[in-house]
Amino acid sequence: MRNGCAGGIIPVTLISTSIKRTEQGSLISTPTIIPRAEHSVSRADISENALKVLYRLNKAGFEAYLVGGGVRDLLLGLHPKDFDVATNASPEEVRAQFRNCRLIGRRFRLAHVHFGREIIEVATFRAHHDQGEGEGRMENGLILRDNVFGSLEDDAWRRDFRINALYYNIADFSLVDYTGGMRDLQNRELHIIGDPVTRFREDPVRMLRAIRFAAKLDFQLEANMAQAIMEQAERLSDVPAARLFEEVLKLFMHGHALRTYELMREYHLFKYLFSETNALLDSHGAYLDPFIRQAMINTDERIQAGKPVTPAFLFAVLLWGPVRRRVELLQEEMSVLDALRTAGDEVVSEMVKQVTLPKRFSLPMREIWQLQARLEMRRGKRPWRLLENRRFRAAYDFMLLREQVGEPLTELCQWWTEFQEEDEDGQQRLIHALPGNRPRRKKQAAKKKRVAPSTLINNT
Repeated sequence: MRNGCAGGIIPVTLISTSIKRTEQGSLISTPTIIPRAEHSVSRADISENALKVLYRLNKAGFEAYLVGGGVRDLLLGLHPKDFDVATNASPEEVRAQFRNCRLIGRRFRLAHVHFGREIIEVATFRAHHDQGEGEGRMENGLILRDNVFGSLEDDAWRRDFRINALYYNIADFSLVDYTGGMRDLQNRELHIIGDPVTRFREDPVRMLRAIRFAAKLDFQLEANMAQAIMEQAERLSDVPAARLFEEVLKLFMHGHALRTYELMREYHLFKYLFSETNALLDSHGAYLDPFIRQAMINTDERIQAGKPVTPAFLFAVLLWGPVRRRVELLQEEMSVLDALRTAGDEVVSEMVKQVTLPKRFSLPMREIWQLQARLEMRRGKRPWRLLENRRFRAAYDFMLLREQVGEPLTELCQWWTEFQEEDEDGQQRLIHALPGNRPRRKKQAAKKKRVAPSTLINNT
């Protein structure tokens, strides 16, 4: 990565973007053109497949630009996760250029060019809904369909944040800045393009994107936008639950989960994704807030170390408060294990009203919760059976997390840590050394079971 200064951005002399409005209110602007010698974006740092797409479109006579997070991250000295292309070619014209291209989406019609596991997303320049060609549909200020095509300038002003409206022109390797995105990168500020309230009404998910970028890039939210987020937060209730699931993964699995969590709480967005957990944070935060914070710290460390993170574990953490609360009430009527099953069913049933939870994640999540009770059952052959359970490691890590925030699980955690490290003879010794494995009469055992509370409901 070749960068000319700290933070990755080479200082440039910016031409103030000239903006005025016609009598009809449409924008007319003169962009800042930053030549190759005055910026740090290099083809050496761009995906080879993205370059193939850019070059082929350009050779076919179309405009072709790298845009969005790829340009932003390269300027900041980061490694982009993916590379997006913007063009004046229609989706059908893009498909005609690439046999490995598929058109997707109805709300946002896009072309995906496939290169093995890498997908280069190509979008046609978009314009405002009362301009350009194509079809657009809005209802109560919310964008339902956004396929109105326009020019490069139209496209720049339709994007969400100024730092995402920088274009790398493959024709001459310059940067095109209509909105002042370079200035925002240098000032480390996040500005939305246009009126914040209007833009959040068009698509409430933009509020979550603002939080994610602020956390990831360590940027400050512009004051008017920050205020609009708190005023418009309830509009997240209008977003389909399936779409919010994808956004939750983006929020907490990009390596800055702790800061994201803090900002989500600060700007009152968290409750529209996890309402029960949010209510418990307000009333029982002394336990639950440190628990979630520690989980976010651990998640960030794993991602930064290149280790895998499963959404099932993440959701198990974020919903543990409501599950634990229900278990406290249900254990008077049933065993801890049954209480965990019932509590898990109830919490998931409520959760999916806000955020969809696919079974491939909700089922492992419930197993992690139920194994918290099974990990306390160490008599006979149970420890070996648990060790072979495919969710054992996640459940063990979950138990360690509970111990980290003060639950009285030190002895249990140490025992399971040693059990995993010992050979079979050592494991036998650990099992035989347990007080619960000493011979005793059934009546006495039953009596002790009634009076010994599970660590799940220990008051912490």
